[in-house]
Amino acid sequence: MNDPHWIIHLPTTLTRVDEVAALAMALRRSLGHVLAIDFGEATLSEEDRQFLRTRVWCDHPMPGGGRCARRSDHLGGCSEAADVVDDSARQAPEG
Repeated sequence: MNDPHWIIHLPTTLTRVDEVAALAMALRRSLGHVLAIDFGEATLSEEDRQFLRTRVWCDHPMPGGGRCARRSDHLGGCSEAADVVDDSARQAPEG
């Protein structure tokens, strides 16, 4: 039997999902070398609605054993490189 894995819940003072997603990306850039952290499984949730989680990264399995490092809502193909930019066709929100 495998030992259970533990989750770190790290509250922030941020109030917008795009801001907290940017923070998650900054944490991955600065701590990506720490193998004990599985950034591909990172999720976001509102403080009082923690049962509703939003994935940050796609994390789709790639040929050769890697995982997609792009945002969960990316357009185009998956890539193990997080900095792939091909989402120029993404439409800006109306309003």
